[in-house]
Amino acid sequence: MEPDLLKSSLFHADQRLCSAEILPPSQVRARIEVAVLNFLKNLTASNPAISDLPLISRKYDNSGLRHGLLSDVSSVFLSHSVCTRSLMRANDAKAFVRVWMVMAMCFRILVQGKLATQRELFYKLLCDAPEYFRSQRQVNRTVQDVVALLRCTRHSLGIMASSRGAVIGRMVLEEPGEQIVDCSMIGHAGYAITGDLCTLSKLVLHSDARYIIIIEKDAIFQRLAEDHFFNQIPCILITSKGYPDIATRFLLHRISQTFPDMTILALMDWNPAGLAILCTYKFGSITTGLESYRYACNVKWLGLRADDLQIIPQQVMMQLKPHEIKTAKSLMSSKLLQERYQAELSLMVERGHRAEIEALYCHGFDFLGKYIAKKIVQADYI
Repeated sequence: MEPDLLKSSLFHADQRLCSAEILPPSQVRARIEVAVLNFLKNLTASNPAISDLPLISRKYDNSGLRHGLLSDVSSVFLSHSVCTRSLMRANDAKAFVRVWMVMAMCFRILVQGKLATQRELFYKLLCDAPEYFRSQRQVNRTVQDVVALLRCTRHSLGIMASSRGAVIGRMVLEEPGEQIVDCSMIGHAGYAITGDLCTLSKLVLHSDARYIIIIEKDAIFQRLAEDHFFNQIPCILITSKGYPDIATRFLLHRISQTFPDMTILALMDWNPAGLAILCTYKFGSITTGLESYRYACNVKWLGLRADDLQIIPQQVMMQLKPHEIKTAKSLMSSKLLQERYQAELSLMVERGHRAEIEALYCHGFDFLGKYIAKKIVQADYI
């Protein structure tokens, strides 16, 4: 690694892998203060200059796949290559200002000892600086810029994950100072996963399950919950209702660490997005690569897969849309996919079709549980 790359960052660590640290509020505030002092030092020097902001690059060419030495878990990581936000580049000036504004907001949140969701952050910034923040996406990207600058996790910045996740099945949760929650005795919507990672880290978990099943869709999750599938096959069902948020991945990782003998399975649509969601649970993502590698799990692909298409009528198959083909090509060019996953993806593109989990209802509403149970008993997962 080139020394100048390491020196170009405010808070570097002399190691090949680059990560965001979990820090107490006082240390995060100190890092923000150092960033401000460095900026002012350059601005008041004999040759004054507005210094660029050195961020760890969140691009494909700065990423890699790390294989566990003592486990089967592999994860995406980011290395030390740096990109910058500059006030002097016309197409970058607003992004430069956004970073400082989000840092200032995080500093205030930390001083007050509070947590805020990215959604709350968006509305506050929209009120304060509408000329800089017009969309949630801009806020989300800027938060990741601050993480890449200060090298601390989003939660350390006082930003709480907006969780959509839910869990149900053979698990009992003990919340500190709260009631005990039996996840097999709650409603079909499941136990809502909080976005506060500190609360999730303090949960005491008990379970006699043998499997954890990640469900892509909330409707499928609720169907299996209503059927009490977890009593047919001793399992825990978990969903993030689409692409996984950090809180859902955090809890999944905690369960897998607490019960290392549980097999983690994923039930996704047979399409590029379904495989992309599975890969996020399995490896993490480049976008949040400084911290999401921590929550990578050894996930196996249960279904839907190409072998299942023989039980799905042709008339319920749907054409792949252009954006899905783009997702497929992006996945195929990545370092993530093992050979059998590549083969599945190639077949999707070759056939130009996709199949949704709901297509199994052609055989009756009770067929879904039978399908999953049979595949688990036969260990039909990859």
